[in-house]
Amino acid sequence: MKSGLRLLQSFLVLAGLALSGAALAQAAPEYRIVKKVALGAPDRWDYVVFDASSGRVFVAHGDELTVVDAKSGEVAGHVKSFPGGTHGVAIVTASNRGYTDDGESGKAVSFNLKTLAVEKHIQAAEDADAVTFDPVSNHVFTINGDTGSITVIDPKTDAAVATINGGGKLEYAVPGENGKLFVNGAGTREVLSIDTATNKVVARWPVPDCESPHGLAIDTAGHRLFVSCLNAKLYVVDSQSGQIVTHVPIGKGSDAVVFDPQRKLVFSSNGKDGTISVIAAKDPHTYVPLAPIKTTISARTMGIDPATGRLFVAGADVSPTAAPDKKSGRIPTEPGSLKLWFLDPAQ
Repeated sequence: MKSGLRLLQSFLVLAGLALSGAALAQAAPEYRIVKKVALGAPDRWDYVVFDASSGRVFVAHGDELTVVDAKSGEVAGHVKSFPGGTHGVAIVTASNRGYTDDGESGKAVSFNLKTLAVEKHIQAAEDADAVTFDPVSNHVFTINGDTGSITVIDPKTDAAVATINGGGKLEYAVPGENGKLFVNGAGTREVLSIDTATNKVVARWPVPDCESPHGLAIDTAGHRLFVSCLNAKLYVVDSQSGQIVTHVPIGKGSDAVVFDPQRKLVFSSNGKDGTISVIAAKDPHTYVPLAPIKTTISARTMGIDPATGRLFVAGADVSPTAAPDKKSGRIPTEPGSLKLWFLDPAQ
C-alpha cells in the first residue's frame, strides 16, 4: 500500500512538472511570418533598422542600403554605392538625413531621406561599422569596430567633431537616457558608458563571462541594457550603475537584440541556430526565457517596430553542402537569396 502511494505521489509530481512546462510554452508569445521580401544580391548583409518617422526599414547589405516599406513590404529604393561595404544605419529626421558607412574606406556617409541620394562622405576610421543617433546631444556616432574608436558627427554641419577612444574592438551601440551612449566592448568583454555632452568614456562595466558582446538593446524606462554574447548568453545590465542584474540562455550566433516596450519582451536573433530567443521582462529584476521563434539559419540581424511589435529579420538560404567560413564562422548562403522577413505577434 505504501509503495502504491509513493508511486501515485511520484506520478502527481511528474504530472505537475509536465503541466508547468506546458503552461510556460502556452505563455510564450506566438509570432507568424506575414511577408518575405526578396532583397537579392549583394549577399553580405548586416544591420536592420526600422524608422518610425518614415515607416521604412533600412537593410545594409553589400555596397548598398535597401529601403523597404514597413507595412506593404514594397522596396522603396536604394542608397548606393559603397564599395567598402555598408553596416549600420542612423536616422536624423530633423535634418532629413540618414547615415551609413563605407566600412573598408573608413568613412561615414550621409544621404537624403527623401531622395535617398548620397550627400557627403565623412572621414571616420577603418572598419566603420555600427551607426546610431543620440537625440540628446543631436550627434551621430559611428562605431569603428576593429579600430576601437568612435567618430562623432554633427548633422547640422555634416562634419566629424570628435573622436572617442574605445580601448579595444567595439560592436553595436545604443543611446540611453540622460545623454549617455552605450557601446559593446567586444574585445574587452565590457559595456562602455559615454557622456554625449563631453564625448568621454565615463564608465567601463565588465561583463566577464560574455564572449564578444554583439547585440545590444535598452529598456530606458526600466534602466536595463540587454547584451547578447557569442557563447549563447544574454546579460541584463543596469544602465545607471553598470551592475549585472542577471543572465539567461539564448541561441547561438546572436548578432542583434531588440526590446519591445509594449509587450515587455526581449528578442535575440541567432544566426547559427535559425531562431529568435524570446525573454519576458516580468519586472526589472526578473527575466524568463520563453519558447523561441523559428526563423532560418543565417538570420542573425533584426529590427522592430515597437508600436506594433512587428519584427524585421534578414536571412538567406543556406547552401546544404557549405561549411562555415573558417575566419568568421558564418555559414555560406545561396547567391541572391537574401530576404527580409516580417513577423507579427498573433495577438
